[in-house]
Amino acid sequence: EGVYRRSVEEPEAFWEEVALELEWFSPWDQVFQWDYPNFKWFLNGKCNITYNALDRHLNGVRKNKAALIWLGEDGSERVFTYARLAQQVNRLANGLKSLGVGKGDRVVIYMPLTPEGAMAMLACARIGAVHSVVYAGFSVGSLRSRILDAQAKVLITADAGYRRGKRIDLKGIADEAVAGLDVVEKVVVWRREETKPPLGEREVDFDELVEAGDINCEAEVMDSEDPLYVLYTSGTTGKPKGVVHVHGGYMVGTYYHMKNFWDVKDTDVFWCMSDIGWVVGHSYIVYAPLVAGATTVFREGAVDYPDPGAFYD
Repeated sequence: EGVYRRSVEEPEAFWEEVALELEWFSPWDQVFQWDYPNFKWFLNGKCNITYNALDRHLNGVRKNKAALIWLGEDGSERVFTYARLAQQVNRLANGLKSLGVGKGDRVVIYMPLTPEGAMAMLACARIGAVHSVVYAGFSVGSLRSRILDAQAKVLITADAGYRRGKRIDLKGIADEAVAGLDVVEKVVVWRREETKPPLGEREVDFDELVEAGDINCEAEVMDSEDPLYVLYTSGTTGKPKGVVHVHGGYMVGTYYHMKNFWDVKDTDVFWCMSDIGWVVGHSYIVYAPLVAGATTVFREGAVDYPDPGAFYD
């Protein structure tokens, strides 16, 4: 009750204390500014959410702790420690740089719920590019409209996703979506299947891009109010609207929720049943658990497949 009262009575002091638990490249001049209807948090503070999600864990016991545990419908499992995840993200970030992606550029991510999808998000944030994830169940038209609205320079996609044992042809959908779009300079394709589809003129292999990248990539210094991502509404009640989230306030708020609302400790394993295509997946599969130093489980496919017991197992 005391904590709650303080958050209401002294919100700026309250959130400043939370922000000071994280690492900043330089401090803010002002905690909060509200010029209705616009508001800003941690004005002129410099940070990068990936520095708090990855780098700050690498000099301690969390370095070799599992950051992500990924499960497939077929029972496959992959584990990424904080150290390994940081290396892969840096490699992909350097790969994106080699394609000409830089601070402020938009990258659309049309990926299945896999570590590679999460890495794509983190790699964009690492170099200051603004990512826009499109749920891998959306159609050609939905993907195309979001690419155009964001004016995305690069699309990151995969050959296939899997749900209820069925293959979803993501590459085919992506091909149609970018046909004739000059704004998209490169399409990065994660070819996960044994039979590798041939790459087109502007296409790049995801794994090759990662393998060629250096394991060191300094986090871009971002202003607290610099955009982190744009996520579009579903469009069920009109034209999809792009909602912008920023590095500073989003990092502090979701970190606090993760630590306190769910009381997640270092010894806990956390499972968020969302998808990276939705805002809950952005916040509680990728960003907040990593900033808080948690271990997160996530699973591609339907939770009741191959049987209803899969969820409980």
